Amino acid sequence: MMTNFATQLVQRLEKEGVKRIYGLVGDSLNPLSDAVRQSDIEWIHVRNEEAAAFAAGADSLAADELAVCGASCGPGNTHFVQGLFESHRNGAKVLAIASHIPTIEIGSSFFQETHPELLFQECSSYCEVAHNADQGMRVLHNALQNTLAGNGVSVMVVPGDVFAADVADGPHTADGVYATGAGKRVYPDPHEAARLVEAINKAEKVTIFAGYGARDARDEVFALAEKIKAPVGHTFRGKMFFEYDNPYDVGMSGLLGYGSCVEAMEECDLFIMVGTDFPYTDWLPDENVAQIDIDGTHIGRRTTVEYPVVGDVKSTIENILPHVEEKKSRKFLDKMLKRHYELLHDVIEHYTHKASEAKKPIHPELAASVLDKLADEDAYFTVDTGMCNVWSSRYLTPNGKRDEAASFLHGTMANALPMAIGVQAAFPDRQVISWSGDGGLGMLMGELLTIKLHQLPVKVICFNNSSLGMVKLEMMVAGMPYFGTDHEEANYAEIAKGVGIQSYRIEDPDDLEPVLAEALAFDGPVLVDIVTDPNALSLPPDITWDMMKGFAKSGARTAFLEGGVGRLFDLAKSNLRHIGGAASIEFK
Repeated sequence: MMTNFATQLVQRLEKEGVKRIYGLVGDSLNPLSDAVRQSDIEWIHVRNEEAAAFAAGADSLAADELAVCGASCGPGNTHFVQGLFESHRNGAKVLAIASHIPTIEIGSSFFQETHPELLFQECSSYCEVAHNADQGMRVLHNALQNTLAGNGVSVMVVPGDVFAADVADGPHTADGVYATGAGKRVYPDPHEAARLVEAINKAEKVTIFAGYGARDARDEVFALAEKIKAPVGHTFRGKMFFEYDNPYDVGMSGLLGYGSCVEAMEECDLFIMVGTDFPYTDWLPDENVAQIDIDGTHIGRRTTVEYPVVGDVKSTIENILPHVEEKKSRKFLDKMLKRHYELLHDVIEHYTHKASEAKKPIHPELAASVLDKLADEDAYFTVDTGMCNVWSSRYLTPNGKRDEAASFLHGTMANALPMAIGVQAAFPDRQVISWSGDGGLGMLMGELLTIKLHQLPVKVICFNNSSLGMVKLEMMVAGMPYFGTDHEEANYAEIAKGVGIQSYRIEDPDDLEPVLAEALAFDGPVLVDIVTDPNALSLPPDITWDMMKGFAKSGARTAFLEGGVGRLFDLAKSNLRHIGGAASIEFK
């Protein structure tokens, strides 16, 4: 018996447990969508293929499963690219099915012709064309094996006529079992490990900087920190894993940073990067640096590394910890913990307590702290790039139950809403909050139609300052008068209302808590439009003279934010209890 390739492909995906395909139907993709119609897989109808790829990537990372998205030929494929870049750089397990023009027309400058096998090269690690239906089953196997093994996005390019061609029923290569390498351990080279141990034992002051790659080694990182009395900072992507219940916490470095992390980096004798490919060279020491990473290509490409170790963080620390000499003095650690407390105390007092006394426009710091307070203990946040990254990094409180998705590596606008679609589809009963900026929301606003159509109960919280705040900040730091960053006010609550979504608009800080509480409790999709202060920009915790000259030159009036962050202040206060003589600091 014969069935067409599209049907065989969908049946194979069903066997792999795929529950949803994100996409937009159309011409060359129609045989696939028709096969989905006849299956148990749900078709999530997005308004832009870019959003389909964003959603699939977020779905995969949230559920730790294979996710699938589809796009039609030509413009459908070119729309695909942005979301696939995001998913690939985040390491999501995504199969992207990109349909193509009819096989006989390839190479004739046919209507909507592109060369997808070239287009997707940089945003995938596997991209192949299925030239006929039988070969397509082998391509499917290779694509699935590649992405399930942790290599990022796989792309199958399939001409419409190949989708419709018959394949004989029976065993196929694509029916095999896929290896994922889950729980893979990579133990360090003994020589590299010994050099790192020697460096740690010689150093008086050690700082640890942890990233997403160390997320499965939290206990081991803290065990090392305790033995050598080291402060522990973290990256933005590592925040949710290393900030909560951390007695060594000194916050975050970089443009979004807060607390004493930068000082801990600058004053230490040895700086150890664990599981991070932190890209900002200006924020890293350039000597006495060690780096532990499972991917050897990451080591030394951001700063000079004198003590490189290839291995997963968990295995490496387990290997070296018995040989590391315990340090008796807590002087350096205690100094950094006190400094972290002081920075957070000053900022919390100024930017949340005093801001609550102000009226319009609402301080975004205050809005962020209220949102953090009211959100569920296991809420899943998806966060737009820009100033929303700043407020979430400083005011969103991790607790071991919450999760966060953002464009950590690609840095794209408009990611929050489509990511929320993917997370909410994967976890229909979990509170999913799209922490959106008005710039990002405006860019892919059509996806409000998607959450309405599928009745996804996403809570879209829009920080609406009628400005591209991060771009404005970048211009001012560079000494440029900001240009093209501000725009006329838009009432996103009214737009959402027009779509049929429950909506609220908040202009007075007194309304923040009651309105947000009502919105978060609503059973269904919601949009909350919070009108925030466009002048509330943020500077990183370590201001350079060049930055200050840039601001002076721009002549702009801004509100400077030095450090950070909501309920994290409570953690900083708690950590001081480990320090003798902490009573000299007044608690408020």
